[in-house]
Amino acid sequence: MQPPREYLNDAAVFRKEVLQWIEEENLWNIWVPKAFGGLECSLSDGLKTLQALARLDGSLGWTVTLCSGANFFIGNLRPEVAQEIFAQSAILGGSGGMFGTAEKEGDAYRLNGTWRYATGAPYLTHFTLNAKIIENGIELKNEDGTPKFLSFVIPATEVTVIEDWQTMGLKASATHSFEVNNVVVHERFSFIYNQFYHPQSVFKIHFSVFADLTLWVNYIGMAEHFWEEAALITQSEPLNGLESVVRSANREIREIVRTVSELTDSNGIFADSFIREVHEAASVSVRYISSAITALYPHLGVKASREDHSINQIFRDYFTATQHHIFTRKTD
Repeated sequence: MQPPREYLNDAAVFRKEVLQWIEEENLWNIWVPKAFGGLECSLSDGLKTLQALARLDGSLGWTVTLCSGANFFIGNLRPEVAQEIFAQSAILGGSGGMFGTAEKEGDAYRLNGTWRYATGAPYLTHFTLNAKIIENGIELKNEDGTPKFLSFVIPATEVTVIEDWQTMGLKASATHSFEVNNVVVHERFSFIYNQFYHPQSVFKIHFSVFADLTLWVNYIGMAEHFWEEAALITQSEPLNGLESVVRSANREIREIVRTVSELTDSNGIFADSFIREVHEAASVSVRYISSAITALYPHLGVKASREDHSINQIFRDYFTATQHHIFTRKTD
């Protein structure tokens, strides 16, 4: 049984009933292995769950997607560290940006910086972050000149949340910034994307592909919700246009998921060309969905402009979500 939509209506933060429901359904742990208390969903089943949540409410789908996506990093953690963190209920989240530094001190790092866009910040037990590596006062570089960095997971108690999420949509995602000052963390709490310690097939998926797919189903789910509400208001031609692009997106993502599953079942090697192909397919699909929604919007009348109407919230949630950097960066 899911929480009533009235519990979700444009809330600034999730009500305790919603958070309790997420916990009871174990949705933070969609990708977490059963050995650590998770659901251990396949890629296909996990994506269906995320899409259904986004169809119910944009903030709900987005927050569970990003936080369960951070819990996905359990695959990157050494088993003893994963056991330690997930011994109790764990909700991870954080930033994919490189907004801080990690100064090497023996077998530990001193973290400093301010990171933006931590989805679900008020709900988290741990924060994840990327930081440039500093040794002996020198910033380390890769062979190509880019900064060397590591990702870290630290308890929420070591973090100061900066409540700066002031957007028109996805309000309850509470995607605030956070600050870390002189926090010393042992190197075992660092991790590297695409370096896994657990055998489940989902952890063989290249993280860029995983991120594209999990966000893409959110856009599709929100578009399905928009179409559902719009159908109660109008029967205009643009309604059919949105339905068509949503159907096409669902077909396309099913085909890609089949290919991804075949790759993880075989050699688990993701060619750069395939990674680019998935991102391009997702980006083009989202552009088509956005165009279909904006074509339909003028046919919905004043109702669609009322902030207390559900279709207005869906519109605001969707176009806030499309500003995620993955879907605003240019493709090759």
